[in-house]
Formats: sequence, structure tokens, C-alpha cells
Amino acid sequence: MAQQVLNANIRHEHAVQDTVFCGVRFDDLDADQTLRRCADITLADPFRFIVTPNVDHVVRMNKDPDVFNPLYDAAWLSVCDSRILQLLAKISGSQLHAVPGSDLTAALFAEIIDPAEPINVIGGDDDVIKAVTKRYGLRNLRHHQPPMGLRKKPEAVAAAAHFIQDNPARFTFICVGSPQQEMVAKAALESGQAKGLGLCVGASLDFLAGKVKRAPAWMQKTRLEWLYRLASEPKRMWRRYLIEGPKIFIIWAKWSLSDKQR
Repeated sequence: MAQQVLNANIRHEHAVQDTVFCGVRFDDLDADQTLRRCADITLADPFRFIVTPNVDHVVRMNKDPDVFNPLYDAAWLSVCDSRILQLLAKISGSQLHAVPGSDLTAALFAEIIDPAEPINVIGGDDDVIKAVTKRYGLRNLRHHQPPMGLRKKPEAVAAAAHFIQDNPARFTFICVGSPQQEMVAKAALESGQAKGLGLCVGASLDFLAGKVKRAPAWMQKTRLEWLYRLASEPKRMWRRYLIEGPKIFIIWAKWSLSDKQR
């Protein structure tokens, strides 16, 4: 019970207005405001984490809420990673600021992180770690690589959470995909012993390392980044963008109708 109270206090500390869209909470923060919130975290602060829901996440949260909702509800901040969601919300009369996790990660490394301070990374292969370390001149990066199938290995989730607890850092980048990264973050939060901020940011370090290329800026701005990723990695991305992703329009339509009837 004491830990639940602590978690609630962290969530509502310096609370901001939030928006519920398609059943998912989004905090009313733009990219600069989110970056400043992250930058304010110190090594003495109790652990908390940030999630960046995109279309894929929202579809899965609506499909399997019992698994996903407790993870995302425990987050300190939830910001929108998708310009498609931003557009749908605008059509519905709501405002969502687009705060892509990859952009937030890049800004933290470029503007906030001191190369000498300890940084944790969970996930990412050795080549990615080496490239990011070299690019930003990092001198104290600690890396933990969980096993494949993390979602179904509670002992591995616990080990990743212990890694965060045993290696205090202002920033821990958790890059093992959803919902695995949120599972790790929530376990670290519930330990009551971890410090700093966990960022559930998927493939963000792959972009910084040059392993995966971001879409050109004009495609990002015109909401076509999904098309670029599909063309770049068709075998891996076809199902996400051609089968699962379009389900967002059904979810949006149902949510819009139910919201208007209240």
C-alpha cells in the first residue's frame, strides 16, 4: 500500500492536464515541455518512467487492455508518438502534441546528457551501443541485454529491473519493444529502490546509431513516416502497417461515437 501511495504521488507531482483519446491517456505537453520535464529529473529522484504511445500501441491496448492498461497507467508521463493519432484527435476536436520518442531521445543526448554522467541502456545490440557511445562521447554507459521472449520471462523482467536499481542513473533508455519495456519500467517502479527516469523508447537508439534510417523530414511532417518504414523494412513491417495499423480507424470511430453519446 505504501508503494502504491508513492507511485500515485509521483504520477501527480507537478500534474499537467491530460487528454483521453481512444481510451489512452496523453499528457498535454509539447516536445519542449516534455524535454524540460525530463531534464529536471535528478539522480536523487525516485524512479518514474515515460511512455510514448503510437498507433501500434493504441491498437494493442484496445485489443488487450488487461495487459497494457496497468503498464501505461503507471507511467509518469504519456506523450503521443504518432502524427496520425495527432491528426485523428484534431478531427475529433482534441489536441495532441506529437512528441516522437526518437526525437525526445535525440534531444536528451544532444542537449541534456553530460557525457561523463552514468547512462543505462536496456536492449540494443553491441554495435548500436558502440555507435551511440562514440557519437556522443559517452564515458559511463552501462548496458544490459535481456533475453529474447522477455514478455514471457518474469525472471528476466525482474533482472532488468534490478539492473536499473543497482545502477543509479538519471536516464535509463529501455529499448526492448512494447509491452516488454513498460513491464521492465513498471517492475523498477514497484521495487521502490530505483532512481531516475526510465524512457520506453523502442528503436530510438537504432536511429541514433544509424542502424535504421529515419524518414526524411518532409515525410515526417506529412505523416508518411510509416510508409517510409514499410518500404525500408517490408518483411518486418508489413503486418504492423497494413494489417494491424488500419484497425486504429475502427477504434477511433467507435470511440468517437461513444464519446459523443456521453
